[in-house]
Amino acid sequence: MTDMMRRWSMTAIGRDTLKLERVAIPEAGQGEIRVKVSAASLNYRDKLVIETGMGLTLPDPFVPVSDMAGVVDAVGTGVTRFKPGDRVMSTFKPDWIDAGDNGNARTPAYKTLGGAYQGVLADYVVFPESWFVASPHSLDDAEASTLPVAGLTAWFALIELGKLKAGSTVLVQGTGGVALFGLQIAKAHGATVIVTSRSAGKLERAKALGADHGINSSNEDWVEAVYRITGDVGAHHILEIAGGPNLGQSIRAVAVHGQISVIGVFEGFEIAGPAAPLLLKSPTIQGISVGHRRAFEDFVRAIDSTGIKPVIDARYPLEDLHTALDHLDRGAFGKIVIDLN
Repeated sequence: MTDMMRRWSMTAIGRDTLKLERVAIPEAGQGEIRVKVSAASLNYRDKLVIETGMGLTLPDPFVPVSDMAGVVDAVGTGVTRFKPGDRVMSTFKPDWIDAGDNGNARTPAYKTLGGAYQGVLADYVVFPESWFVASPHSLDDAEASTLPVAGLTAWFALIELGKLKAGSTVLVQGTGGVALFGLQIAKAHGATVIVTSRSAGKLERAKALGADHGINSSNEDWVEAVYRITGDVGAHHILEIAGGPNLGQSIRAVAVHGQISVIGVFEGFEIAGPAAPLLLKSPTIQGISVGHRRAFEDFVRAIDSTGIKPVIDARYPLEDLHTALDHLDRGAFGKIVIDLN
């Protein structure tokens, strides 16, 4: 009798089409490894793909969610990077190993897990061995599952591309997964960190994680607050997570020759901002599409050496995916994890 596993899948766009089904456990082929998934973490992008498709050509049936951690269960012929029993994590853009991304000016690369490629919301996944990275020794699998998108995005913005220096001022917007990773990475590299949020309670929790300053953006103009805190210097690096017209506020708040990493689209896919401060301050505005495998491996080493611990707001069993998505809608302090053990 064929061994079976659980898997969430959908054959059309929309949350109402999600189905928890039982299917045969796949076999690992040439160059592939099979991983017993321990945990998966949710990103806002997962919700967008489920609800809108994001204009992507999805597999049919489609398994959602891109981020997981687990244990290698079996290996196919020719596999050299991993062996059964190794702990691994998925990579978001598995074809991007190092340096320049794939794609071109007309069609930038966007072949990702939980998108053009199948996702990971299943008891077992089978992918090429090059699509995985070894998990940090210092984290359990639930914590490790939060790294492939949220953790690596913050690392890629601040360290790989941002070349963050000790003594810099970093501003992070909100208290979601990328923001809290940005806070912890920046503090580990000797930066001063400012966090913005509309919640006084979340700001207090961010300060407990090491934030030096909190700005309640529901009570005051956060740009003016940045000027006040920095003595009009501004923030040397801003993680722009809101997107849309909020980029204009970040341009006003950034330091002369500072950096703005555009990451999120919570306030819209069309960004806008004022030309005068952009021209006069000459900041670097960089879009961040997570990061490549080599940077992920660098980040794993940093996790083990610095002791950074991901912030998990809530954990749900696989059967409670809809409840977890509702939590994602409301906003999380850190990450939401789906347990599959």
